[in-house]
Amino acid sequence: MRLHPSHAGRPAKAMNLPDYLVPVAWQWIANALALTLLAYAVIKAPWRHLSDPALQHVFLGSIVTLMVIWSIKAGIRPGLNIHLLGATALCLMFRWQLALIALALILIGITAFGMGGWSTLGINFLIMAAIPVAFSYNVFRLVDSKLPNHLIIYIFACGFLCAGLTISMCGLSAVLALSAMQAYPPDYLFSNYLPYFILIGWSEAFVTGMAITLMTAFRPHWLATFCDQRYLTKR
Repeated sequence: MRLHPSHAGRPAKAMNLPDYLVPVAWQWIANALALTLLAYAVIKAPWRHLSDPALQHVFLGSIVTLMVIWSIKAGIRPGLNIHLLGATALCLMFRWQLALIALALILIGITAFGMGGWSTLGINFLIMAAIPVAFSYNVFRLVDSKLPNHLIIYIFACGFLCAGLTISMCGLSAVLALSAMQAYPPDYLFSNYLPYFILIGWSEAFVTGMAITLMTAFRPHWLATFCDQRYLTKR
């Protein structure tokens, strides 16, 4: 186990992995991958979606809201903390490119407030942003192409179910990364850390599902992946 005794009592806030748990080689590789992916997202982002000042406020408000939510955390050991994610909601609201950019800004914000390490921004971005966003958006595309165009399917499959699975996938990714880095014994992570993501998955699913339900009812234009004519028009 790599955790140094002098760091055993040091808090690692949010789900962020602190610098001292991640080997330097991992930091360099992860930072390079994260920068490449983020640059691609910036180039491919549907910036026209934010041409409306009202949607710009929604985008910035979502970032601030999730930054506050990410600061509300629970944990058992350094680096072994959990919090609600919000990646699925961001994907449905802004598509994957803007969702990645928003999550990157959130990570930078909480790191600036001392809730993470600058050297591990890359691996935290991959675990807490890239993997959840990729999973969420591919679930949406699968549902969108294979299942009937129905409002309930959109809310339940793309919102509720996908959000719960996404945060569980995030937890599994963190466990596998920590195991590969030998930060903690694998059996400890699988028995004492991963199960918490299954529990918080219900909260993530409920909050996301409720938010998507309210937006489809009152603010459908906030959802870039939602179309009134497609999901609500009777055929």
